[in-house]
Amino acid sequence: MLVRKPAPAPAARPQPCALGTASVAPAPAAVQDLPVAHEPVAAVRAPVAAAPAPAASRQASSATPRSTGRASQALTPESLNQRRLIRTQLFEQIDPLKAARMERDRLRSQIDSVIRRIADEHRLHLSSQEEETISRQMFDEMIGIGPIQPLLEDDTVNDILVNGPHQVFIERFGKLELSQVSFLDEEHVFNTAQRIAAAVGRRIDEANPMVDARLADGSRVNVITHPLALRGTTISIRKFMRRNLALESLAERGAMSMDMADLLTKAMQARLNIVVSGGTGAGKTTLLNALSQKIDPTERIITIEDAAELQLQQEHVITLETRPESAEGTGKVDQRDLMRNSLRMRPDRIILGEVRGGECFDMLQAMNTGHDGSLCTVHANTPRDALLRLENMVMMANMQLPLMAIRRQIASAVDLVVQIERMRDGARRVVSIVELGGMEEDVIQTQELFAFRTRSISHAGQVIGEHVSGGVRPLFYADKAHLFKQDGH
Repeated sequence: MLVRKPAPAPAARPQPCALGTASVAPAPAAVQDLPVAHEPVAAVRAPVAAAPAPAASRQASSATPRSTGRASQALTPESLNQRRLIRTQLFEQIDPLKAARMERDRLRSQIDSVIRRIADEHRLHLSSQEEETISRQMFDEMIGIGPIQPLLEDDTVNDILVNGPHQVFIERFGKLELSQVSFLDEEHVFNTAQRIAAAVGRRIDEANPMVDARLADGSRVNVITHPLALRGTTISIRKFMRRNLALESLAERGAMSMDMADLLTKAMQARLNIVVSGGTGAGKTTLLNALSQKIDPTERIITIEDAAELQLQQEHVITLETRPESAEGTGKVDQRDLMRNSLRMRPDRIILGEVRGGECFDMLQAMNTGHDGSLCTVHANTPRDALLRLENMVMMANMQLPLMAIRRQIASAVDLVVQIERMRDGARRVVSIVELGGMEEDVIQTQELFAFRTRSISHAGQVIGEHVSGGVRPLFYADKAHLFKQDGH
C-alpha cells in the first residue's frame, strides 16, 4: 500500500526536475503488512522539503527570512525543526500517489501511526495536541494544498495572500489580517505553488515565473516566483464563494436598499444591458451572481470568464473559460475569441465576467444586435469612469472608429451602470445606480437613480450612511413596463 522499508545503504539522492521527485525506502517492521510502493513519488502530489531549490537565490531567500511579526511566532525554531524532520521522513515512507486514492479515515490513521513511530525513534517530546496538529498538517499536505488548506475551508475568509514562508495574510469581513499560518521555508512554498500549477497542466519555474490557475473548488490563484518576486514565491488566492446571495439578501445585509433591489429586478426582467463597475475585491462577481438569479430559466445563457466563478442557477447555461498559451507559446484563447464564438451559439444573454480589452467592442456589438439583457463587469471607480474605460477598451480593438461613433455605440448598448465599492469599514455597498439616456451633442447623458450618502464615521470605524433615491423616474419604466407588470405595479 503506502509504506516503504528503509534501505540497508543510503539511497541515491533524487535528481531535481521541474516538479521534483521523492526517494524510495523499504517499510519498517511495524507496518510490513502494507504493500510497498516501488515507483518514484512526484512532488506534484507531495513536495519534499529537502529537495534542492531550482536556483541558489531561492535557497538564499529561505535561509534568511525577514521578521514577519506575530505570524513568525506561531512556530518556534525547535517546532520548525521537528515539523521539517517529521514531514521529510513521512513523505519518504508514504506514497502520496496512493494516499490520494485511500479512504480519508484510513489515511489519517496511518499518518498518526507513522508520526508516533518517527517521534519515538528520534525521541521527540510531542504532546497529544502537537501530534494532532502535525498529523492534520501532513494530511493537508497529502490531499490538499498544505498549510493554507484550513483557510480554504474557512467560509469567513475571502482572500489568502502568501508573501513567502512566514507571512500569510487573509481577508476576513473586508479587512486584511495577518494569520498564524506559516510554511517551513521558501522551498515549501514553491513546491506548493508547483502542485497548484501542475493540477491545471501548467508549470512554475524560473523560465515561467508567473501562473494563473484555478483550484478544484473554483478559487482563482495567481503565483509569481523568483526572479520576479524578490522576497520569495507569492501566492494570491481569491476564494470561490459557496453561498450565492440574491438581491434581497444583499439588501438585508445593507449592501443596497430594498428599493434598489426592486429596481434591479425590474431591470433584469426588462432585459436591460447592465455594466457592474467597481474596484478589485469590491464584490462585482457577487452582484453579478445575484443579478443572474433574475434571468428567466428558459433562456439560453453563455458565460465567458478568465476563471469560472459565476454560479448560475438556470438549467440552460454554457460556461466558457479562456485558455493561456502553452509553454511553447501556442494555443492561447482569450475573451475576444470566445466572445466572437459565442455569437454563433444562439445565446439569449451573454455574461462577460470582466471586460478588460478588445472584447469590449464585440460585447457592445452583441448588446446592439439582439442580445438584450447581457451583463459584464469593469474595473472603475465611478460610473462616469466606467464609460470612459469602455471607450478606451473599444479603441484597443483596433477598429479605427472615431470617438463619437464609439460613444454613440456605448450610449445605445448600455442601459445601466451599477457602481459597487468596498468602503473603509470593509463593507461592500452599491454606491450608485446610473441610467444612460442617449447622446446630447458629444456627451453621453446619464441620470443617477440611487446613491449612497455617507453621514459620518463611528468611533469603531464603521461608515454610517444611507441609500437615497435620485428623485427621478427611470426611463425604462415608460417603454418597457409591460415586461415587469406581472406583479401588479
